[in-house]
Amino acid sequence: MSDQRLRVVVGWHMHQPEYRDPADGVSSLPWTYLHAIKDYADMAAHLEHEPDARAVVNFAPLLLEQIEDRAATIAAHLASGAPLCEPVLEALVAERYPTDAAARLALIDAGLRSHPQRLIARYPAYQALAEIAARTRDEPAFAEYLSDAYIADLLTWLHIAWMGETIRRHDGFVQALEAQGRAFSLDQRRQLLALIGEITASIIPRYRALAETGRVELTVTPYGHPIVPLLLDLRSAKEAMPDAPLPDAAGYPGGEARARWHFERGLAVFERCFGFRPVGCWCSEGSISEATLDLLPDFGFAWTASGGNVLAHSARDAGVQAPASRPIQFGRRSLACWFRDDELSDAVGFQYQTWHADDAVDDLVRRLEQRADQQGTDGVVLIYLDGENAWEFYPMNAYWMLSTLYRRLAHHPRLRLTTVRDALAEGVPHAPLPRLTAGSWVYGTFSTWIGSVDKNRGWDLLVMAKQAYDSVIGSGDFSERQRAAIDRQLAVCEGSDWFWWLGDYNPGRAVSDFESLYRLHLRRLFEMLGVAPPPVLAAVLSHGHGDPAAGGTMRAASE
Repeated sequence: MSDQRLRVVVGWHMHQPEYRDPADGVSSLPWTYLHAIKDYADMAAHLEHEPDARAVVNFAPLLLEQIEDRAATIAAHLASGAPLCEPVLEALVAERYPTDAAARLALIDAGLRSHPQRLIARYPAYQALAEIAARTRDEPAFAEYLSDAYIADLLTWLHIAWMGETIRRHDGFVQALEAQGRAFSLDQRRQLLALIGEITASIIPRYRALAETGRVELTVTPYGHPIVPLLLDLRSAKEAMPDAPLPDAAGYPGGEARARWHFERGLAVFERCFGFRPVGCWCSEGSISEATLDLLPDFGFAWTASGGNVLAHSARDAGVQAPASRPIQFGRRSLACWFRDDELSDAVGFQYQTWHADDAVDDLVRRLEQRADQQGTDGVVLIYLDGENAWEFYPMNAYWMLSTLYRRLAHHPRLRLTTVRDALAEGVPHAPLPRLTAGSWVYGTFSTWIGSVDKNRGWDLLVMAKQAYDSVIGSGDFSERQRAAIDRQLAVCEGSDWFWWLGDYNPGRAVSDFESLYRLHLRRLFEMLGVAPPPVLAAVLSHGHGDPAAGGTMRAASE
């Protein structure tokens, strides 16, 4: 007898841009290892704890490399004193701190990179340190009078607060640090560094083990997380935004070759980490176009996915009703295209943050049951969202929400968790559409990455860098190793995050962090090519002053 329960696929996307300076390997921001100890670890633990749970987990290859690198540098530092190349971690285990106010203010600022309510106010000792730090905003010179012990405690609390809830509940050392509250010794801070290293080193093996047992389907994005449709054709942005202004450049030079490079390199990193090649590809930000769909089968992919608005736009443009809960085949392509339920995905990403976990899961299950009633049970509901940034806005890193969600869905009489790969193997019915209207999971358009003054300027700079690459790389006297490094650096510059953060609707601090890092990576590319970086790269690209939901790290499907 066939299973009459509605299939539910839960998918999580993990990625970070390249934070390391290729000149010295030093990371400018600590997000890779902080998310490793909090989100990547917790997300694995929830799946390990519930044997009947199933999920799709996507890792960007550039993130996998940074996870490996951070684990290796911590291990080397503890073994031989090698540089950590991570300023915040170096400060965590420093014996003394700089005496000038500016340097101390920077360390204090780093110690406060936590959600004020969920990660700071939760701990009275951390909150007290934050209140002392608040005075330095009005009186910067006050930082000179704060002791080294104060800075050490603040940085220790940063890492305690970012520790995953599943770790905090079981690790006696972390619990002892919490209970102690202050006056953390250098030995304790080095022990904390060792724990951070152990957790970070465990991430890839844990997900590999989950994949090997069939509990997780692992998928991949193109290597540097580029918006592939825009690499292939900048004009694809006009399919969903006909009136959008585009960059001055007519197109991205050699875009198809670059897109293929990202797929090939991404698969090589993925296979080295996990031991197999995936059948699913989450194109960066769910960004797809007809030209992108034509490329994917060349790399062995059987399916891809995007946002529900892309499906709605495609159905509207074809003059038909969007098929509910069905993978789509566009034209004569065999590739299966899946589209997430934007309403349910955004509920998890944004709506349930302030709800009691039981109420949130009750609501989600009720809405899934309604879909089973309305759409039948031979399709699939895809809930897909950011798997690393959402949880900071939940109490206890969404511990109760996620554990309850997996338990309820894994044992529901009318719903069953599965993966896309397994649903395809079961022969889930497909639906045809004549063509795809290009877009992403954000609004169903590419407006987050192109079409505004600041974003278009970012593209013009990238095109300038690619033109320099094209003019030099063929005639330059580069070794094989140098050429590989240059190709990789170009891929870093092609990443989506730089364009995401350009725009005054974003928070000023985040815009400053990322636009300056983008310009640094472009300068490094020119230097590696042996070309003087153009003076325009010294000018700030964008100034933010907005206050979007989730600090701008995530966006809802609809404006």
